Amino acid sequence: MTGQVEVYELGKCADCKSIRIAHTPFLPYTFCMDFSYIFRAACPKPETFADFGFQKDDALREDKVFTDAKVPADVLICKKSLPQTDFYVILILNLAKETLSAQVYDFATDEQYALFDVPSANGAFISQIREQVKNIIEDFRNLCFETADLKEKYFEYMKSQFSAVPDYPWDDSPDAGVFRCKNDKWFALVMKIKYRQLGLTGDEEVFVVNLKAPPDKIPNIVDHKSVFPAWHMNKKHWITVLLTAATTFEHLCELTEQSYKLVYENVSGKKKSEK
Repeated sequence: MTGQVEVYELGKCADCKSIRIAHTPFLPYTFCMDFSYIFRAACPKPETFADFGFQKDDALREDKVFTDAKVPADVLICKKSLPQTDFYVILILNLAKETLSAQVYDFATDEQYALFDVPSANGAFISQIREQVKNIIEDFRNLCFETADLKEKYFEYMKSQFSAVPDYPWDDSPDAGVFRCKNDKWFALVMKIKYRQLGLTGDEEVFVVNLKAPPDKIPNIVDHKSVFPAWHMNKKHWITVLLTAATTFEHLCELTEQSYKLVYENVSGKKKSEK
């Protein structure tokens, strides 16, 4: 764990609107820090959530923090103390929508600590609070999610299926590897980007692959969970796929084979027609 603190994007959480904290003014939409990116990096194990501390509305009735407002049925709540501070964090999880957000409160007053939700706020104390919340989120992911880095497995597949190994054409992007067809045209580009570059929350980095796809099929292929409009390439012809547990390896292989055919067979067909 480094000393660097990642600041996550501020967002409006539709699940928070039904949760009222004692002594805290009720807002139509409560601002909170969004950590939903963890659903793109791993697969949840819901049976472990209770052990971590997540509970449904009925289990929270005796907690002075919560009033009689109804928490949506799909939402689970977890309250964790922040070590060596007078604050605690409320984690708000909606498994159906695959969202996770966090709000920080003062133990003495149960009032929300607003600076936690302001990305531009900085200083030693707010950095400490954010680092502690981030550590809790990481503990939750490590204990309650199945993680899988598909990158190495994918590289092995590319070599066995297409006899293709990556080349790295950019000195300033050493993680960006290009896979080429026999005609030397790209059919896959593996690179490391940040989740927010795909429209998700979080500055955490992730390996992805850009693949070619039929323009008429792309709207149905893109699900904004594991497959996204192409980052840094023509979105009409290319898609970006996460190399994480959010993507099934079988689906990844299907999309890759489709990309190879589009690039290799189409170019080869044009050359034949020109003869």
